[in-house]
Amino acid sequence: MKSALCSRFFILLPWILIVIIMLDVDPRRPAPQLTSRPYFSPHTVGCGGSRIPLRRGSLGRDAAERQKRNESRPPLQAEPRLPTIYAITPTYSRPVQKAELTRLANTFRQVAQLHWILVEDRATRSELVSSFLARAGLPNTHLHVPTPRRYKRPWLPRATEQRNAGLAWLRQRHQHQSAQPGVLFFADDDNTYSLELFQEMRTTRKVSVWPVGLVGGRRYERPLVKNGKVVGWYTGWREDRPFAIDMAGFAVSLQVILSNPKAVFKRRGSQPGMQESDFLKQITTVEELEPKANNCTKVLVWHTRTEKVNLANEPKYHLDTVNIEV
Repeated sequence: MKSALCSRFFILLPWILIVIIMLDVDPRRPAPQLTSRPYFSPHTVGCGGSRIPLRRGSLGRDAAERQKRNESRPPLQAEPRLPTIYAITPTYSRPVQKAELTRLANTFRQVAQLHWILVEDRATRSELVSSFLARAGLPNTHLHVPTPRRYKRPWLPRATEQRNAGLAWLRQRHQHQSAQPGVLFFADDDNTYSLELFQEMRTTRKVSVWPVGLVGGRRYERPLVKNGKVVGWYTGWREDRPFAIDMAGFAVSLQVILSNPKAVFKRRGSQPGMQESDFLKQITTVEELEPKANNCTKVLVWHTRTEKVNLANEPKYHLDTVNIEV
């Protein structure tokens, strides 16, 4: 009898619960609105499932403590700005000029924080170089200064006036302002540069040096280094020079240039191949040189002069009807 009653009770129990739930739901009651804002209960669950009310000021104190911790942390330091590399490039009109400048610009565009100072050997700016720089996509300064006719001799130093014009522009630019970290090097337009060289020279403190390939009648020339100091020169011409180095083989800190306003490339008394020594003697000593490129054992710049162009078949009279810039 009891077992029959129990079985009937358990059969009816689910239906009874369903009826109770349906009676408890009020269809006229509006559904609660959904919100993306988090819900914080005024109670927290304690041991045994009992609800413990939260104190009103606890959230405010937690926020204050978090703010206090944040204020005690040291402020984030801004990343130091990369020193600007100033590249002074003398250039002159010739059939391969645009080709040389294009190769150089393609390299410079891949170097961060570089300013190109291009100095033409002319009394006025040429249209070719002006339009080239307008499309180059590089921070640049376009200067021009002609070489006096009496100095245009094969046995005399070249590009002296152009390099000095670049130095004068740099000094004038930073004359009335604190100089930002910077490095200067002389980038002739017939050289080829590895991008690694710019990483090396950017840390120059005073004057840094490195090897140069395909120069002096040898595969390369370089400073000889012992215990991190320059002690001599591996060169194919006049080892007795104070600085037996190519123009492409050194960089100078901008601060050094500004601290030595009279340091320029000299015309009077200067000989071909001696311009580097004449200039560096004014700003540094051999003992102070900073060897780069793995203690001057890696070639990162090459003196790749473009082959002289053969224009023997260029017509003199029946020219093309279209004037194409080359």
